[in-house]
Amino acid sequence: MPADSAKEVGERVAARRHARRLSQPQLAGAASVSLAMIRAIERGARNPSDSTLEAIATALRVDPTQLRTGYTGTERRIHSALPALSAVITGYDIPQGAPGRGPGELAAAVAEAAAWRLAAQYGRIAEHVPALLHDAIRYVHTAPVGDHAAATHMLASLARTADAVAYKHGATDLSARLIDLMRWAADQAGDPLLKASVAYVRTETFFAARAHAPGLVALEQALDEAPAPTTRTAAAARGALHMRAAVIAARGGNVTSADEHLAHARAYGDQVATEGTYLGTSFGPDSVRTHELALAVSLGQDHVDRALKIPTEWKPPATLPAERRSGFYIELARAQLWGGLHEHAFESLKVARLAAPQHTREHPWAREVAADLRRFHRSDAESLTHFAEWIGAI
Repeated sequence: MPADSAKEVGERVAARRHARRLSQPQLAGAASVSLAMIRAIERGARNPSDSTLEAIATALRVDPTQLRTGYTGTERRIHSALPALSAVITGYDIPQGAPGRGPGELAAAVAEAAAWRLAAQYGRIAEHVPALLHDAIRYVHTAPVGDHAAATHMLASLARTADAVAYKHGATDLSARLIDLMRWAADQAGDPLLKASVAYVRTETFFAARAHAPGLVALEQALDEAPAPTTRTAAAARGALHMRAAVIAARGGNVTSADEHLAHARAYGDQVATEGTYLGTSFGPDSVRTHELALAVSLGQDHVDRALKIPTEWKPPATLPAERRSGFYIELARAQLWGGLHEHAFESLKVARLAAPQHTREHPWAREVAADLRRFHRSDAESLTHFAEWIGAI
């Protein structure tokens, strides 16, 4: 694929800067590069290096692929970080001294990392979370009794954030170890709501192994153990488990169970009423609607009409986390491909990439749909070829 010209990159940087309402000096300061460099890039006189591009992208709060098509520096950084993640969680149950950050600084960093996960900013996670996990593990072992519960919650949150990188980049063994760390932290906390949250994430291991029947059993056991839905957070925790159960039941071909769990999720969504993030999981009426599509697609091509009906009635709002919006449009693209709506499928993939480029690029179904579209339309517009090359489908 031909590289973007310096002019094209510069125009994108300028457009994003204007959208963020930043001046050139402000962008230069935020990216820690010279004002002369920003000016040269924007007028197309300089093509930024990988490190400069990433610094500018971070300052603009976008993925580098939105500035340079086909950029792979993020993926290289993520894969190089996986061994560090693996090393830092080895011996998590062994006291190893005091953390390098104080409780307040660590809590703020954990919250920021959780926001990166919901926004599918995996490059940032890879860069910062190994060191954060190191401190969080140490803090669990050294926190005063009164702060121990908060420490274990922070550790579970960070392990979940790290798992987003491991799982979505194919490191399934590391993902399973991070989930074990989450379960250990939840046991340390003694918090049934945190345990419910961990059970939601644990389903990844069943998805990866295609062990749908035992995965459904595990989720139903978690529902039996979850607290009564007397608070909004408790209702959201139960609703999220039902959402997950609906999809894994559908992948196992259990239509009746899938529909029953979805109905329960919808009821809890109505009870919660407000879409939000509860114990690290997005839940509410909008999240339930995204899972309606996931359920229909998981049931297979025989249910394509059911899947295609959903976006005629509802589309994800911009307020929904980027990863969830991206996932919706990837699922929709798959259904549209099955339905012979090839142009619509390509448009859905482009919307998914716009919402969360890193998530879309690493999603196997997005790659599968792009590859199929490319086979059907070998002589089509150059944009389809570029997209298929960007996502690794050809």
